[in-house]
Amino acid sequence: MALPERQILVCQSFRSKGDPKGICHKQTDGFLQYIEEEILDRGLDMQVVATGCLKQCESGPIMVIQPDNLWFKNISSEDAIDAVLDGLEDGDPPAEYLIKA
Repeated sequence: MALPERQILVCQSFRSKGDPKGICHKQTDGFLQYIEEEILDRGLDMQVVATGCLKQCESGPIMVIQPDNLWFKNISSEDAIDAVLDGLEDGDPPAEYLIKA
């Protein structure tokens, strides 16, 4: 099996005791499936990964694209996901969602 070109990390805000906390998991219900369907429909070589807390709660929900190390904030709708995926395809990540270092 070939390795994916990119990974999409989606914060699910699980902490060490396994209890979901923070806001990411509350606002991303169904997002993993939607992202999976979108990357398949678009023919993108990506893998979706649910993560533990990414410690960016004030900006959540958070989505990270690796290996590009692009961190996106406020990904709380299908429109936001589409904007990020469109930006990745075009080579121009949407600035309104991008967390700048």
